[in-house]
Amino acid sequence: MSEILCKEELEKLRDLEEKMRSSLKESRFRHTVSVAQTAAALAMVNDISLYQALTAGMLHDCAKCYKDRELLEKCKKKGIEISLTEEQNPSLLHAKYGAYLAEHRYGIKDPEVLSAIRCHTTGKPAMSTLDKIIFIADYIEPYRIHTEMLPYIRKLSFENLDKGLVFILKRTLEYLETTDQPLDEMTEKTYEYYSALDTEEAPRI
Repeated sequence: MSEILCKEELEKLRDLEEKMRSSLKESRFRHTVSVAQTAAALAMVNDISLYQALTAGMLHDCAKCYKDRELLEKCKKKGIEISLTEEQNPSLLHAKYGAYLAEHRYGIKDPEVLSAIRCHTTGKPAMSTLDKIIFIADYIEPYRIHTEMLPYIRKLSFENLDKGLVFILKRTLEYLETTDQPLDEMTEKTYEYYSALDTEEAPRI
């Protein structure tokens, strides 16, 4: 399904890229383009729509231009569900509000793309392949330098999405345990769901 993009799709993607360029800081825009490109590569490996992967990647951080307090206020105003963890750490809400903006500001109606944007930070049980691709691409894109294990995680993710997903979730939870940030219940549920599957979870090294 990783089809050749048609002229109309290319034009829409270029338009989204320009809109992100004008609304995000340079470093965030660079990350956004890199996530979209990484998502496209994962889509080709996993026979998923290139257009969906590029669209979700390009818009996954479209709400990152707002401060935490603004995200909280906007989500409350729009009736977007807010968990206790999100109340304590409103930056997590950029994913949910990003999905809202993708639909209502940028005209995205594809439920799969909106789902991938909505869950790209915490994951969720029973993710679609596109959900997994955007979640993983956000973690492993080339400009990331947050862990010395990235080369291993990148290789693992391109070999098997589920193994890469489990490993990233585990690393995220281990990291949160070393900080004063609250553990996100959805991230825990996602890890429990996928680690219970027969994914032959990769060992720690």
